[in-house]
Amino acid sequence: MLIQFSVKNFLSFRDRQTLSLMRAKGDELITPNTFDAPGRISLLRSAVIYGPNAGGKTNFLLALQTMQRIVLDSATESRAGDNLPVNPFRLSSTTRKQPCEFEVIFIADDVRYQYGFATITDQIVEEWLLAFPKGRTQQWLLRRWNETNNQYDWHLGNSLTGEKRLWKKSTRNNVLFLSTAVQLNSEQLRPVYTWFRKTLRMANMEGWSPNFSAALCEEDRHKKIQVMDYLRAADVGVHDVAVEKRQFDYDDLPNDMPDQEREKIKGRTFMAIMTSHVDEEGNTVRFDMHNESHGTQKIFSLAGPWIDSLEKGYIVIIDELNVGLHPYLTKFLVQLFNSSKFNPNNAQLIFTTHETSILTQDLFRRDQIWFCEKSKDRASKMVPLTDFSPRKGRENMEQAYLSGRYAAVPYITPLHKSS
Repeated sequence: MLIQFSVKNFLSFRDRQTLSLMRAKGDELITPNTFDAPGRISLLRSAVIYGPNAGGKTNFLLALQTMQRIVLDSATESRAGDNLPVNPFRLSSTTRKQPCEFEVIFIADDVRYQYGFATITDQIVEEWLLAFPKGRTQQWLLRRWNETNNQYDWHLGNSLTGEKRLWKKSTRNNVLFLSTAVQLNSEQLRPVYTWFRKTLRMANMEGWSPNFSAALCEEDRHKKIQVMDYLRAADVGVHDVAVEKRQFDYDDLPNDMPDQEREKIKGRTFMAIMTSHVDEEGNTVRFDMHNESHGTQKIFSLAGPWIDSLEKGYIVIIDELNVGLHPYLTKFLVQLFNSSKFNPNNAQLIFTTHETSILTQDLFRRDQIWFCEKSKDRASKMVPLTDFSPRKGRENMEQAYLSGRYAAVPYITPLHKSS
């Protein structure tokens, strides 16, 4: 369960910006759109981010993805000596030399954690972890680079158990202590690492491929029924889906592909996804999934991750959810998360969109809506809708947003023809 995520000095974010999924004041849509988490915390099931092109929406999701990538990859042998994938705010001579900072507060195995780190490309500058078992604060880790003596100042709390001396000695400058300790079998820290590895589900910026949905259809009859329910609810006209394993055909490969590359895929198989439609005489006609519309392909690709996430309580992060989808389909997908019936395990959805037709108080609470835009100094900032005090149940939020009341819309100047 995600409580909040913060980023500072990364890409277009100069100052610290925070997205919170804690329920604010207001009693609207409490039952479908919020849930009670351990520790007497009430959280939101979803959050949507609006803003103009180049305003920073995607960069905010990239910040969370980058944090996840560093946690999962920094301690692997293949990453030894590599630069960390960080890029500070470059429109200031000061920030270009300062570390990027990431922090997340979340719940795993009924324990709340606050974990973060600050880093430059070749060194972790600071790393911290607090745990709140039964509501009591325990500082498990504080690691801070001391420029005076060119070494780290360490504090490993008494509540953190295990081979702390070994983990500390094994942690390289460009590697997280958390990742190192888990690699060396710290069971106490494993829930933190596992939250990044399993619970946090980041879609690629292009979305998901159809392979996960296809695998569900192939492996589990019940899951296939669920996938087909999604397709029928979306009214895309698909009667059935079949998955066939095929070998690569050399004739289908590009003529200019080197022979050595052809040999690498010799004998390999791939999943061919076939859809079935019913013609006007009632006969079944089969299509390759690649021949379906972009919208059909996308709803099929989303079906598997949606089913899996709602069943297992994952946190889904996706950029531009609405691309290729009718507004009704976008609303349909969001409603599944904003539902105690279809989302009994409290999965959460964070997404960006330009689709304003879903910007209604029938679908979202006011605290679920965020805006991302750049200020005059070209730094991105995150602003919750609640800062604008919209009237509960009365304000037309779509109209207000498009009219500029909440800002975060593009300011288009007249185009003058050059002489």
